[in-house]
Amino acid sequence: MAKTITISVSDIEEKILYNELLTTVVKDDVSNEGIKDWTENAFAGKLNSVWKRFQSEWTTKLMNDETFTDSIPSNQEAFVNLVTARADYKTRQEKEDA
Repeated sequence: MAKTITISVSDIEEKILYNELLTTVVKDDVSNEGIKDWTENAFAGKLNSVWKRFQSEWTTKLMNDETFTDSIPSNQEAFVNLVTARADYKTRQEKEDA
């Protein structure tokens, strides 16, 4: 279930961003590749940070759970599927609502 996210940037926001981001000019037209690259890199950095915290939190929980006797998966997909299938797993929203 992949998600596509679209971000709109106003003309003023674009001017602000290009104060620091690189631009590409193609036939006298400024490309948005600089903003696109920066946005993708920012997302990848955030995802990596969240993954590290998720992995650390749940590795500790699994190791301290006396009822959990399986091995801890070494690949990300299997690890996430294991954790999110557990009865004690809650999303951020579920934690906030509790």
